[in-house]
Amino acid sequence: MMKTRMSRKLIILLGPTAVGKTDFSIELAQRYGSPVISCDSRQIYKEMTIGTAVPSASQLQAVKHYFIHSRSVQDEVYTAGRYEIEALELLDRLFDEGHETLVMAGGSGFYIDALCNGLDDFPEADPRLREELTERLKREGVESLRLDLARLDPESYATIDIANGQRVIRALEVCLMTGKPFSSFKTSSVKKRDFEIEKIGLVRPREELYSRIDRRVVQMVDEGLVEEVRSLFPFRKLPALQTVGYKEIFDWFDYLDGKVSLEGWGPTSKGDGPVTSLERAVELIQRNTRRYAKRQLSWWGRDKSIVWKEL
Repeated sequence: MMKTRMSRKLIILLGPTAVGKTDFSIELAQRYGSPVISCDSRQIYKEMTIGTAVPSASQLQAVKHYFIHSRSVQDEVYTAGRYEIEALELLDRLFDEGHETLVMAGGSGFYIDALCNGLDDFPEADPRLREELTERLKREGVESLRLDLARLDPESYATIDIANGQRVIRALEVCLMTGKPFSSFKTSSVKKRDFEIEKIGLVRPREELYSRIDRRVVQMVDEGLVEEVRSLFPFRKLPALQTVGYKEIFDWFDYLDGKVSLEGWGPTSKGDGPVTSLERAVELIQRNTRRYAKRQLSWWGRDKSIVWKEL
């Protein structure tokens, strides 16, 4: 007999990167006899381990995880809409198997919104417009596109990962095609779910969080992040790899290969300039990750249903 809606609960553990979601989610899952359902847009890729801080082997053994290393960066682009469909199918199956409470954990706000509220049907991409924006990205850099996005959709500018050129392109593309803000597609309708949703947000004092981020980036390098990124170099243009922790090291490789130079860069130049050393790449990853954490908190700041817990 299928359980009623009120007897089926999904606890979503969210929070900024490096706050400590993995350990907390495993403890919570063990308490309820639940697996952990990951809601992370990068940990889903099997080629990306160190730079995405996937759970360790012992953590993965302690509790069964879903949506970890389940796809390849070479697959068709994975979207929040696809995640909504697949996660709902998984939840239905797990509830029907007898679970009364399930635990989801992640930091991808757009994926969490898709799962909880559903998404409007986004317009299909316009290949010509996508090509034009991609050429602009190569020619002018992401800053030029970000300025357009800030003008057309301030909310998306304030919340999405604006260091990720592909995400900026997609948001700007929707704005230009529809004449409506990209952010409006996330909030115009709410779909009903047949289970209760409880959101727990983890937070730490800002300086402590930033210190954890800085230490984790150094640990990633010590564990082999450079080698992981080098192994992905043939795929660097794929959307999955346009992300913090990978892009900065790709830029360093470009400098080492002589594809960029110091010529023309000075105090008044736009952007960060060539990444001339691993030390500089690490500094940029740390800075960009801190900025990403701030945007994550801004995204969830509008959700009054979240119960915040300081660690």
